[in-house]
Amino acid sequence: MAHDQLNLVRADRERWLKSYYFIRAAFSVAWVVAAFVLAPSSAAIAGALLVLYPAWDAAANLVDALRSGGLNQNRTQALNVLVSLATAVTVIVALQTSMNWVLGVFGAWAILSGLLQLGTAIRRWKSFGAQWAMVLSGGQSALAGGFFIVQAATPAVPSIANVAGYAGVGALYFLVSAVWLTVSEWRQRART
Repeated sequence: MAHDQLNLVRADRERWLKSYYFIRAAFSVAWVVAAFVLAPSSAAIAGALLVLYPAWDAAANLVDALRSGGLNQNRTQALNVLVSLATAVTVIVALQTSMNWVLGVFGAWAILSGLLQLGTAIRRWKSFGAQWAMVLSGGQSALAGGFFIVQAATPAVPSIANVAGYAGVGALYFLVSAVWLTVSEWRQRART
């Protein structure tokens, strides 16, 4: 009986994870579209989108951690919530200085949140499929963060498009993970 209950809990968490990955992918795609369509016409919209992105990440990590056993069981996500909230506030301050500062803040955030995402994916690897894509995403995020910091130190003035490319790649990883979990679920059903 206990084994059946564990299987039900695992199946429920896997369904949640699949939905979560689809939601994360959809949000990122919508954000990228807004960055390319709306942001060029308004600095205020671009600024709001730049604050929204890490704030959304904080909210998404919080909901996922709570849905997946709580913050105590998901410490990398709990820390990611704090890092992402601090980033959203820091972006507000950096927007008052320059886009170079904003890109530098995004670089530091991409490194930290990427490493925390990598930690979350490694922890989940034993229990859930599709974590290889999240491992790659976390690692690539950390590398992209370093690239952002280098770009921020140049005299060229970056734009929201620099961050939009990063968000687009993140959307792809979340989509791959969601599709992978969906296909795995179909295969399991076909076997039973």
